[in-house]
Amino acid sequence: MPIEIKIRKNEPVDRALRRLKKKLERENIIKDVRAKRYNEKPTERRRRKVKVMAFTQMLRDRHSQ
Repeated sequence: MPIEIKIRKNEPVDRALRRLKKKLERENIIKDVRAKRYNEKPTERRRRKVKVMAFTQMLRDRHSQ
């Protein structure tokens, strides 16, 4: 299903592009494309996920103090 936006009457193109980017961001399409740009080994994927989990836990611990 392609993502599309309709340009409103008298709407500048840059504003329409901004709406398109926001829509792509909300649906995680940009994140998926960037993640699939290069092949990632399963060990690298696990290592990255563990690193993200540790960072979020550190933020939670810091916030709860």
